[in-house]
Amino acid sequence: MNFDEWLDLKKKEKVNNAVISENDIELFLNNIKCLFFPGYNEEFKNLSNYLDEKVADIKKDLYNLLVSASKLENCSECLKKSKDIIDKFLNELPHVDYLLKTDVKALYDGDPAASNDIEIILCYPGLTAIYVYRIAHVLYEIGVPIIPRVLSEYAHSKTGIDIHPGAKIDESFFIDHGTGIVIGQTCVIGKRVKIYQGVTLGALSLKAGHELHGSKRHPTIEDDVTIYSGASIFGGETVIGKNTTVGSSAFITSSIEENMTVTIKGQKKKKVI
Repeated sequence: MNFDEWLDLKKKEKVNNAVISENDIELFLNNIKCLFFPGYNEEFKNLSNYLDEKVADIKKDLYNLLVSASKLENCSECLKKSKDIIDKFLNELPHVDYLLKTDVKALYDGDPAASNDIEIILCYPGLTAIYVYRIAHVLYEIGVPIIPRVLSEYAHSKTGIDIHPGAKIDESFFIDHGTGIVIGQTCVIGKRVKIYQGVTLGALSLKAGHELHGSKRHPTIEDDVTIYSGASIFGGETVIGKNTTVGSSAFITSSIEENMTVTIKGQKKKKVI
């Protein structure tokens, strides 16, 4: 097949004319960040008026994203349900605000290099990834297709941290450095968990491929677990028990009891508490 023949075939293909631009994503995320952290990105004269403006902007931004998504075959109802989606999304923001405050505190308490909250909010890629994840997760739970993944991949491109919007992550989540972290769709993470760069919370070899869609494929990390750099934890039945420490470069495919320390060789020992 030569180029002209190939181009003729391309012109006959069925395509989805749905563009979700990076600019639209950035506007949406920036306006929500201004709502959560007023004064960090923009100056304002009257806080009450400023926050009202941001809410109006967020509604418009999300509607524009839904317009783009509605052009996709699997989101034909997005525009019809836009008001309901926007209302549900806004109603979840107070809880997201609470979670983000616990995340900021966890980062400050856990990192001796942090000078103050301002530095964390403006500079830390871990917080950026967590913030975008928490927004994407709300949309994922509401049932909005494609947009949550676009948001998560935007954060991935900016931070090197890949968190699927379907993952369930509780409060006081700590990511230090963060580059190379991967957290899969069905991962469940408890309270006060600390994760360092290069950690993978993934699925075992998926020979069945898409047939496993909807099944629990990624590990559960219980409260107060610390996972050091380069560790890999795989499998939907794998549970890392409370107050366990996973050492750097450890490779884990089975559950670990509470209050353990796991080394690179897979050896484990009881913590002294």
